[in-house]
Amino acid sequence: MSEVIPPVGSLVLYKQRPARVTESGPKKIAIQTQGGAARVRPKDVILLHPGPLNNLGGLSAPEGEVMAAWELLAGETVSLADLAELAYDDFTPATAWAIWEMVADGLYFRGSSPATIHVQTAAAVAEEKAARAAKTAQEEARNAFLQRIRQGMYAPEDEARLGDVVALAMGRRQDSRTMRSLERPETPEAAHAILIHIGYWDEFVNPYPIRFDIAMEQPNPPLPALPDEDRLDLTHLAAFAIDDEGNQDPDDAISLEVEGNRRRLWVHVADVAALASPDSPIDLEAQARGANLYLPEGTVHMLPIAATEVLGLGLAEVSPALSFGIDIDEEGGIGEVEVTPSWVRVTRLSYQEADAQMDIPPLRDLDELLARRTARRQANGAVELSFPEVKVQIEDGEVMLKPIDRTRSRLLVREAMLTAGAGVARFAMEHGIPVPFTVQPPPNVEDAAELQGETLAEMFAIRKRLNPGRQVADPSPHAGLGLDVYVQVTSPLRRYHDLLAHQQLRAFLKGEAPLDVDVVMKRTAAAREAVRNVRRAERFSITHWRMVYLIQHPGWRGKGIVVDQRGARNRIILPELALETQVSGNRNLALDDEVALALTSVDLPTLDARFRYV
Repeated sequence: MSEVIPPVGSLVLYKQRPARVTESGPKKIAIQTQGGAARVRPKDVILLHPGPLNNLGGLSAPEGEVMAAWELLAGETVSLADLAELAYDDFTPATAWAIWEMVADGLYFRGSSPATIHVQTAAAVAEEKAARAAKTAQEEARNAFLQRIRQGMYAPEDEARLGDVVALAMGRRQDSRTMRSLERPETPEAAHAILIHIGYWDEFVNPYPIRFDIAMEQPNPPLPALPDEDRLDLTHLAAFAIDDEGNQDPDDAISLEVEGNRRRLWVHVADVAALASPDSPIDLEAQARGANLYLPEGTVHMLPIAATEVLGLGLAEVSPALSFGIDIDEEGGIGEVEVTPSWVRVTRLSYQEADAQMDIPPLRDLDELLARRTARRQANGAVELSFPEVKVQIEDGEVMLKPIDRTRSRLLVREAMLTAGAGVARFAMEHGIPVPFTVQPPPNVEDAAELQGETLAEMFAIRKRLNPGRQVADPSPHAGLGLDVYVQVTSPLRRYHDLLAHQQLRAFLKGEAPLDVDVVMKRTAAAREAVRNVRRAERFSITHWRMVYLIQHPGWRGKGIVVDQRGARNRIILPELALETQVSGNRNLALDDEVALALTSVDLPTLDARFRYV
């Protein structure tokens, strides 16, 4: 900045624009600008010409030989006054401003002070012209790209430019120059909408697993051989692995052993800890993933697929297992609990196949035995909620929704798994084995009857009052299940918390020191965050595919059940879709009323489907 006090009538540069000095002083000067007037400090302006300048309208450039001056002086450094004299044969406010505008442009002349102006060489000018032409071409191409997007289309050459939009839609970045240029919100939902609008994505692109930072490649750490160790031979027991048709990772099976008056439930579980010891590559991979990711388009496993091939129950004639033998008395109480590595011979059944055998032994006897456990849990305050469920599948580009019924065999398997969890929890307590106990505090209600419901609306109200479950070091009740203690142990192929419990049990059985409680809870916490993201990715993905189903069925009509109300806004469950929605405009409905609804619109990026009463 200039330290010279510019005289009245001089031409100065103020904020890169011309100004005329109207009053001058050592501390403040008054200037007239093209937009008005201002009082500034002398150092805030640069003196370009001492004047006199009568008004700013007199700054029109005269005819001159600027290009000749540039060619003559190329590569040299001159003053503003000398350059104006050479180019225009005169140094006036008008010629000073004409030259300075070219300095500001920077093509032929450059400088920050009137005293030293660098005259660019021909090579430098040519290089600058090429750079400007390239920039102009880029801007024109980008403007054409943005115009195509606004018109709902894209060209093959736009793929690279769409990269920031795709990354935003996938949750890989939080900003997007393209979205800003389009004056659209920089959100994953808005980016998703743009990509669908232009046809770059269709409805079959599911962004949620990547948005929740889920590894989509299958794990492939080295898989050790099954150790040569003593196992209890339980192949004489009829064992059944009952699961959904097409299930590819059978990790539990059930048996009944009867000796006199003793009834022992055996729950056989894939012996994953035999291969995945603590801190082995396979264990660390499982800990990082937390759980299997189940999507309609496929499963991303927690463990190498080869582990299922070796350990899956019923995939070979005889399978290795970690078996839990649990005696159940006449009142449904748990007696002796045995935990042992075993060999088992497993028959695989779908739920449909098992339902057909529920009235013949041994499934009938298992059902009768486990009914005692169900009654005991219910007497202990278990909260039984039953909401509509569907299995979402994709078949030849069509989304299919298949209802999941709570059949006898499903309830049988569920009760067997809960009994295993309760029995192993007690076994761990009795032997001082640190495991991640799953607990759930009871809801704050005055009467336990408030937690019993039969209708959808009643169960919806109960669900809102339940506390979340969590894994802790010290055992305490799981109120929702009606269990005094509980630990998840029946899905080590699919859940890391189950695998961790198996590792602890195996260490105890081999006479080794299990991991101490602090290490167990540290690993539990690390896996919990991974599991949280997996479950969120699953939940959002399932909703995504439900929306795609509705897009494929634009004329959908069906029934809904009112489960909650806020004035004229009714929360409604659509059983056919296993979907909750909100519909406004009818104040005459009551809870549990059945209503007929029709689809009106689907917004896939926001996972929002709208319905109306019919």
